[in-house]
Amino acid sequence: MGADRAGARLPLSRSLMFRLFAAALLIAVCAVTATAWLAVRTTAGAIRQQQGQVLADDTAVYRTLMTYAATHPSWRDVEATVRGLADRTHRRITLVSQDRDRRPLAESEPRAQSLPRQPFAVIDPLWVDPALALSPGSDRIDPQAVGPYRLTDADRTRLAGAARSSADCLQRLGWDHRSSITPAGRPRIEVTGPSEQLAKKLMDTYGEKGITGTPAGTSCALADLEIPTAGEQAALAGLNTLVAACLERLGLQRVEVGLDFLPPQREGSADAATRNCVDTSRREQLASSVAPAALLYVSAKSDESIRGFHLSPANTGRIVTVTGLVLLLTVGVSVLVGLRLVRPLRALTRAVRDPAQLDIRVPVTTRDEIGLLTSAFNDLSEQRAHTEEQRKIMVSDIAHELRTPLSTIRSSLEAAQDGVIPSDERLNASLLEETLLLQHIIDDLQDLAAADAGTLRLYPEPLRAKDLLHQVAAGYRAQAKAAGIDLVVHAWGDTEVSADPLRLRQAVGNLVSNALRHSSAGDRITLRARASLDGLVIEVVDTGAGIAPQDLPYVFDRFWRAEKSRSRQTGGSGLGLSIVRKLIEAHGGSVSAAGNPGGGAVFTLTLPA
Repeated sequence: MGADRAGARLPLSRSLMFRLFAAALLIAVCAVTATAWLAVRTTAGAIRQQQGQVLADDTAVYRTLMTYAATHPSWRDVEATVRGLADRTHRRITLVSQDRDRRPLAESEPRAQSLPRQPFAVIDPLWVDPALALSPGSDRIDPQAVGPYRLTDADRTRLAGAARSSADCLQRLGWDHRSSITPAGRPRIEVTGPSEQLAKKLMDTYGEKGITGTPAGTSCALADLEIPTAGEQAALAGLNTLVAACLERLGLQRVEVGLDFLPPQREGSADAATRNCVDTSRREQLASSVAPAALLYVSAKSDESIRGFHLSPANTGRIVTVTGLVLLLTVGVSVLVGLRLVRPLRALTRAVRDPAQLDIRVPVTTRDEIGLLTSAFNDLSEQRAHTEEQRKIMVSDIAHELRTPLSTIRSSLEAAQDGVIPSDERLNASLLEETLLLQHIIDDLQDLAAADAGTLRLYPEPLRAKDLLHQVAAGYRAQAKAAGIDLVVHAWGDTEVSADPLRLRQAVGNLVSNALRHSSAGDRITLRARASLDGLVIEVVDTGAGIAPQDLPYVFDRFWRAEKSRSRQTGGSGLGLSIVRKLIEAHGGSVSAAGNPGGGAVFTLTLPA
């Protein structure tokens, strides 16, 4: 029947190869699906990016046309600018007047279809859109709309030379500065602070106040750069006239406005009214210098539209080919991986089906779960061999322990039968002693078998360990006294515990008997009991021969004896300590041993509270 099972084949659905193949196929399908999803998402992202680019292009169109409107009094020559923007952004651009006629001012595609329903923006340099302009300012007037404030070439040349001289002066004095030119052509110099070298010098000379208290560039004629030119003075005079008329209509006091176009601050609503008058007057002054407001329409070109994705036969063939290659590659990898996984499993199967070899080892060829399984099998095989060796030793020990009393009984009976020795009370006593020894060994074996099978019955009841130790000591005191060994009991604290008194006395008695066997005249055996955090601790301490460190791991093994000749004069059957361990473990406790050669031994029993 074992051969039939060995030759039987698993159903395909339960085969590891089939499962790997199905998993690989599923992974491939998921990979293809994920690739398609990724392609869709990538396309969607590209579309969103294109939409963002469209918005950026439309904003650039708005700013370019706003610059044109701020620097030109009309839209007459804007056609070339519109076409250049359309070619660069690939957008359809149309400018329409803001009046009722909606007259076209410029078109990148004159013969295109109708315009969109809503304009993209209004191109008005006197009322810029804050969301689209780079620096709209609080008055919403395009900074490039300068009108009569634009400097003449002569003034620009003169002021540029003065600015260079001031900059050179600041550099010589050690002051950092930034230079710029306004849309009107006026140079500006902003002193940002002393250089590191100058700051250290001022700090050393004047202290910290030297940096903030030293005027920057007082000898560099920076103030001369702020003096209005004749053209600017005339423009400011016209602006102040308009502002004065506006304030007079509102009943407010007249103010003077400079090149910064900021009126003096006033309290309450007068400040806002003054600011409004200045802005209104500026728009009135600049109206003739900028192009009139126009509507800007921006849309896609007529020959460009959003097209859907259509797969041609060639593209479909490519997709099918790539998909087939992916599936073929997946199947090939699955077969290779499956063979690699199945090979150690087959080796394990052969090892399991070969009971002749106990300590058989399978090479570990992988580091995955199968490698772990192989290592576990090797450990199990080694443990099985060790267990078998122990079993053989135990059978030999049992035979030896039983053979000795049986041989004594047999020889005594044969001698009595042949008349060699008399059949008297002395012979009967000797035979009874050997029979009791046999019974003791059999009882010990029966107790161990019951403990191993989990059928060892306990009858726990509350008891005081101190009283139990005194009972055990009383039972062995005569034997100890005869051997010249002192047997004492010590107990501390609450020694009450729930345990089977008979089994606990048996365990402690075995330890005392073992201690007596390995002690000599003048030695002491102490029975101690104390309460601990883990429960109740009982210790049997002797000052006898002790235990060698290399023997400590084996003292609780069955039939183990440090003296390998197994003489009755040097030890018992080798089951006493094994029974102690089983009895204490049945109570839910633990047992341990410690000691040194010539320094005695300590056996500790720990019972749960």
